[in-house]
Amino acid sequence: MSELLRAPAEIKYAEELDWLESIDDNPKPFSWRLSPKMVRLFILGSERADGLDREISQKWFGDRSFVERSIVTLASDRGLLLIGDPGTGKSWLAELLSAAICRNSTLVVQGTAGTTEDHIKYSWNVSMVIAKGQSRESMIPSPIMTAMETGSIGRFEELTRSTSDVQDALISILSEKYISVPELESGSGDDNIVFAKPGFSVIATANSRDRGVNDLSSALKRRFNFVRIPVVTNKKSEAEIVRFRTEELLRRHSIDLDVPPTLLDVLLQSFADLRASAAAAASDDEKLESALSTAEQIGVLEDAVLHSNFFGERALTARTLASSLVGSLTRREPEDLAILNKYLHGVVEPRSKEEGGAWPEFLEGGRDAIATLS
Repeated sequence: MSELLRAPAEIKYAEELDWLESIDDNPKPFSWRLSPKMVRLFILGSERADGLDREISQKWFGDRSFVERSIVTLASDRGLLLIGDPGTGKSWLAELLSAAICRNSTLVVQGTAGTTEDHIKYSWNVSMVIAKGQSRESMIPSPIMTAMETGSIGRFEELTRSTSDVQDALISILSEKYISVPELESGSGDDNIVFAKPGFSVIATANSRDRGVNDLSSALKRRFNFVRIPVVTNKKSEAEIVRFRTEELLRRHSIDLDVPPTLLDVLLQSFADLRASAAAAASDDEKLESALSTAEQIGVLEDAVLHSNFFGERALTARTLASSLVGSLTRREPEDLAILNKYLHGVVEPRSKEEGGAWPEFLEGGRDAIATLS
């Protein structure tokens, strides 16, 4: 297969999945490709105590109880709702679960204000309908309907951004496990009903900051098991996530550039400082508009790495990192610039005098970036 800009997990980790499937002799629910134990191992990585002949890389960093509860939910054929702040890895966990369970993580519906009932049920090929009339052949199944027909996992991203009509349509699918197609004649068997095969389930994600946009009804909530994914606050765990994603970036772009541990520490500490400042702020005007998530932290580092590779000295510097941080986190002017300027003068400047290291250069780079944007 030719190179893909972003390969889905089942392609990216196909070798690992094939190997795990070949040694998996544990009981499997429904038509699952891997047992629950192996699904967990694929996502969280192997340990020495597992006694495997090869190492399985860790792909999602977080409490193992969240992964285990997610797997148990899907094994019970209930819907799974992963909810949390932006950048907490909800979509990535959903993709990994789908890849391990059914080797297809691409049956995805993206929830937006423009998502309609057709997007989760079916639509029609207009030219075929005109030529031959409405039939199963001229019907275009949604990703959710395809998941039902194949006994796979369907994914629904940003569920709370879709309207109540779309959410109500999902209730029927989760409850009845079939979709009626009233446009088709009912005289030819079950052709006007699409039944879900064993193994079908839905993994939905929801942004906890979208509360009040399109709140879930109590009826829909009852059809899901909720797993709340918290923001990663442990520095060691967050460092592992950032390092893992950065190494992927470097491999994808074939970049030979070192990320010094001291600069990674500066980035982690900066985000920790800004989160603490946001938590202590008296109003939203005193907070950065950014969620300051781990994903945004990775974005800052990615921007700095690419800039250093293409326009710098092919070495990451504290100055470039500070410029990337200011540029990435400034979304409102002048509010965000004022908050970042206050942080540099009130926190980074004293720290650069006390600790030295990379902080003085980071301070200088941040000041220059703010002056450029002001």
